Amino acid sequence: MSGKQSEQMAQSDLYSRAEKAAHTIRARTTAQARIAIVLGSGLGGFAEEFADSVSIPYQQIPGFVTSTAVGHAGRLVCGKVEQVPVIAMQGRVHYYEGYSLEQVTFPIRTFKLLGVETLILTNAAGGIDVQLTQGALMVISDHLNLMGVNPLRGPNDERFGPRFPDMSEVYSRELQELVIEEARGLGVPVRRGIYAALAGPSYETPAEIHMLRATGADAVGMSTVPEAIVARQMGMKILGISCITNMAAGISENPINHEEVMETGQRVRATLTQLLRRLIARMPG
Repeated sequence: MSGKQSEQMAQSDLYSRAEKAAHTIRARTTAQARIAIVLGSGLGGFAEEFADSVSIPYQQIPGFVTSTAVGHAGRLVCGKVEQVPVIAMQGRVHYYEGYSLEQVTFPIRTFKLLGVETLILTNAAGGIDVQLTQGALMVISDHLNLMGVNPLRGPNDERFGPRFPDMSEVYSRELQELVIEEARGLGVPVRRGIYAALAGPSYETPAEIHMLRATGADAVGMSTVPEAIVARQMGMKILGISCITNMAAGISENPINHEEVMETGQRVRATLTQLLRRLIARMPG
């Protein structure tokens, strides 16, 4: 088999696997969602509040892999928020779990084939900007991909999007403005900021945080960017929201632990839930 034939097979295989996953999900729900949400560490409880919901464990969807990180339930929840059909990943999978970026971003590929047009990415992040205190919310204006890999590496299937997608506006300015407007209405302070993604799973050293701060990063985490890149390639509108669950190493003298991340996520869940409800009610589509 020639290299070109092998590449064509890899392209069609990914697309056909995404089609199979989409078919499986459609067989379980009649909702025609145009909005999908990825719920990060400690934030999965939002999906418990969906009306008319159907929950599908990732193990039952072909091509989806299992979440192994604490605080990620590993279920796809289809339902309604303010009468708007929505699909939510109740927990994501991460590169640091040992999965490839193709596996990490496969659900996003599937969402596109389901007709999703807008993707909301939430995450737990460490604060680098000292004005982003523990429990604050940051709307992502841009990102730094410092994971050392790119989810578009390898064969490209033009049915998903172009080989070299434009990344000058990954995160929709329109949706950023909507977040700030709705947060103001709730009396919740929200700042814009740049999110830096590292591979993990170890937390960053103070020296690494010093470097990130010098490059313009306001918050740091181990997710979101691969999903955003793939969604951008496929033409989705993207909104990113970080929950600052801890101050990054060197910013605070306190050691960082995952239990603290989970606790803070639970504490701000009510605020984020209110904000997401208002956003979804106003989103196009």
